[in-house]
Amino acid sequence: MRSLQEHLREKFLATGGVRVSVCEEGRPCSACAGPMRVLKTVCRPVQTLEHGSFQLREVSHVCAAGCHRPDGGLVWRRASSLAELIIPGRSVGYDVMVWIGRQRFLDHRQRQEIRSALKSEYGITLSAGEISVLTRLFLDYVRRLHEACSPKLRRALENDGGSPWHLDATCEDGRGTLLVTLAGWRRWVLGAWKIPTECAEAIYACAHETLKRFGAPCAIMRDLGPAMIRACEQLVANLDTKIPVLGCHQHFLADIGGDLLQAGHDKLRNTLRRLKLRGGLRTLARDLSRELGADLDPARDAFRAWQQEPASHVLPAGNAGIAVVRGLAQWVLDFLADAQYQDFPFDRPYLDLYDRCLRVRRVVDGLLRNPPENRRVLSVLRRLGRIIDPVIKEPGLANTVQDLRVRARLFDDLRRTLRLFPRTNGRKQPSLAKPLTHQQAAAELRDLRTALRSFVSSLHKRRPQRGPAGNLRQAIDVILQHLKKHGKSLWGHEIRLPAKAGGGTRLVDRTNNLAESFFHAMKRGERRRSGRKNLAQDFERLPPESALVQNFKCTDYVEIVCGSLDRLPRVFADMDATERRKSAGRPKTTQPTLPNSMPMIETGSLPTLDRRLIRSEALRLRIDDIIWSKPPRITLSRPSLLSATV
Repeated sequence: MRSLQEHLREKFLATGGVRVSVCEEGRPCSACAGPMRVLKTVCRPVQTLEHGSFQLREVSHVCAAGCHRPDGGLVWRRASSLAELIIPGRSVGYDVMVWIGRQRFLDHRQRQEIRSALKSEYGITLSAGEISVLTRLFLDYVRRLHEACSPKLRRALENDGGSPWHLDATCEDGRGTLLVTLAGWRRWVLGAWKIPTECAEAIYACAHETLKRFGAPCAIMRDLGPAMIRACEQLVANLDTKIPVLGCHQHFLADIGGDLLQAGHDKLRNTLRRLKLRGGLRTLARDLSRELGADLDPARDAFRAWQQEPASHVLPAGNAGIAVVRGLAQWVLDFLADAQYQDFPFDRPYLDLYDRCLRVRRVVDGLLRNPPENRRVLSVLRRLGRIIDPVIKEPGLANTVQDLRVRARLFDDLRRTLRLFPRTNGRKQPSLAKPLTHQQAAAELRDLRTALRSFVSSLHKRRPQRGPAGNLRQAIDVILQHLKKHGKSLWGHEIRLPAKAGGGTRLVDRTNNLAESFFHAMKRGERRRSGRKNLAQDFERLPPESALVQNFKCTDYVEIVCGSLDRLPRVFADMDATERRKSAGRPKTTQPTLPNSMPMIETGSLPTLDRRLIRSEALRLRIDDIIWSKPPRITLSRPSLLSATV
């Protein structure tokens, strides 16, 4: 393989400086069928992946009789074979643009990486600015191809019996809001837009555009944001047929968990921070590490041996005992290991930290029943107990934790009822997203819905009507209120397929994790490219068409729009040829229409264009001029309210 690559590289470099003449004669004028004459000859350097870098001599022809097109221009012709290779107005081929676009948006490589790869693999030299221009041009071609193939994509979705939509938006620190519509069963991106903020008007306008292009969905999966709910309800209200608008079970649980646990968890976190627990434990572990010094590795071995010994409540002497105390302090600091690698409220990290403090304090008490004979080991063991003691003795903290545990148990019961579990040994629990028979789907949903009804009945029985159990009563009321508000949107995932699609039943995902995973992959790729953790600036400048490029990872989408990715440059060239033929018969317009133009709803957010306007020096000078200018003299012809006020 390495030898073949070197051979191809030599072939590419061998064409450098070679002059190629392209001249197509013999074809008559398309208007009068008369002869054509030479209009001009242009020499310029050209670079393609297929032929490498070479000098091109192109001869263009014009009608000898001076015929004009309907738009007023002369009838002229360039080489058709050249138009299939070179981008109009550029000195590179379609294949170079496609290769750069795939490297940028599918492999998430930087401009310098793309430049180096082009130079080393194909002998093509481009500037960083030219790569940026070709990247944006590639996105424009992808958008045009997606719009041109929308009838074919729509027929494919209709043959499936329709498609559920997954609507969601993402941003980074409130900037660069990207709204995406995903086809649930095909995993295609049907549309992507940049909106000023997640408001109902903007979401409805984008969803309505997808509706006109791909038809009505068989269901809509969305989160529980107020703007998203209003936009989906407005969209469904204007349809002739009723379709289910489903709420994400994951977001439903997260909303309930936030209302149940946020206040208590924040109070616990603030208390532990005020007590400086983690700082004290870090200081202890650091001091003991410095004390052990060069004996740290043997001390670790002794600590490991102590763990393997039979149950003993006696600390070893010397460095081994110090290593045990150091390990206990580090075990408390490693409280994040108890997490399920999910966000709050599914993970309660500070509750895990509090639990570890209690357990280590009990361990310290157990070891002090048989105090070590070594005074240094006894000293550090007592020091560890003194660091944890403020957590145990803090007034009211035990009651806060007790109330938090009561609410956490209720939340975990609801989570088990909805059967949304965390990862187990790196694998997800089986979901309801796969195609099922009608009997299997009905049984699965019936069991889940019955379990939730039983849970609600148990909540009504457990709810205390009066007495001191106010915390439990409030927690149950929170869950019941959410069920009353969003209960209808939790069901309706069973979609009956028409006879042309084979009949039967197919289920929609119970969560919006398809869109969440899509955004997660996009952000991970952008972080790989930029090296930045905060993507606020990157997402604000990222074009929405970059989401459409991810469709090229779907083989069924690629087969419909271009057959294979290797044919993508030829498809783009055919698109340009079709556009030239269409524009040749149209009169020239004074104001060209922008493709995919949609009226955007402006909101109170601060996009980049507005930020530049309000931060300009001219605006500051204008404000100062108005403030410090002398007010005009007002001449009153007769007494008025103004003079009386003065």
